[in-house]
Amino acid sequence: MAELQEVQITEEKPLLPGQTPEAAKIHSVETPYGSVTFTVYGTPKPKRPAILTYHDVGLNYKSCFQPLFQFGDMQEIIQNFVRVHVDAPGMEEGAPVFPLGYQYPSLDQLADMIPCVLQYLNFSTVIGVGVGAGAYILSRYALTGLTSSIPEMILGHLFSQEELSGNSELIQKYRNIITHAPNLDNIELYWNSYNNRRDLNFERGGDITLKCPVMLVVGDQAPHEDAVVECNSKLDPTQTSFLKMADSGGQPQLTQPGKLTEAFKYFLQGMGYMASSCMTRLSRSRTASLTSAASIDGNRSRSRTLSQSSESGTLSSGPPGHTMEVSC
Repeated sequence: MAELQEVQITEEKPLLPGQTPEAAKIHSVETPYGSVTFTVYGTPKPKRPAILTYHDVGLNYKSCFQPLFQFGDMQEIIQNFVRVHVDAPGMEEGAPVFPLGYQYPSLDQLADMIPCVLQYLNFSTVIGVGVGAGAYILSRYALTGLTSSIPEMILGHLFSQEELSGNSELIQKYRNIITHAPNLDNIELYWNSYNNRRDLNFERGGDITLKCPVMLVVGDQAPHEDAVVECNSKLDPTQTSFLKMADSGGQPQLTQPGKLTEAFKYFLQGMGYMASSCMTRLSRSRTASLTSAASIDGNRSRSRTLSQSSESGTLSSGPPGHTMEVSC
């Protein structure tokens, strides 16, 4: 998806007391139905969707939405969300007249342009604001968006917004793998099954819980960090190890294989396996505190803290059935 134009401008509008001009970037991308121009205000906010607008017939994004987004009470909202204003083809300011005989895209085709915009910006979710024809276009996109932008939706499931915005080699690699997957239709079926999953209904101390040792791992920038934390709160603390990895996103097995390997070794040691294995990587890192709780006499419990320093070289494993919380 090649970028045709990127121009930084300052929006001309009356400023509220204490308000500074808001920088905007104009982008144009090619789509299967022609070029589309859109203007971006603000920067992406972690774990928040973008606000995407689409205007009505006879208007462009400025004439349709400027009064709304300049309104005083609206400022609190726009400070918390990045905004993407899409102009229908040929409706942007300064647009040339289409040549005689030009076939303008249908509203369905205009809706199919939106995934190209989101893919270019690395946005996985948006809050749509449409007026008239723009509302129809956004509604059509909401009905068909799952099929047309399924690679981006899956990437938004796998990686955090920060990772997608960074567009590292890893992100580019997996975007290419998913986008060009020969079995994309099969992937969509798997994705649909995932989205129709039932709640596990775990309940700490209840009848529905895991009775085997469990290790939960999540990156501190993962898109589903809160869900993993909540799951940990519902599991048996005497059987559960919880590891939150610093500087890691949605796929720690890809971004932090060394730390994950050491954590897995410790988990296995806690189950009584590989007792002689050394914790090489984590033992060379900064001091980590491990808090564990073990049942004593079946009635009362005690907690203890195991500290691992850079001088220790190894980390002793606790007894089977311990709870471990680590941030590394």
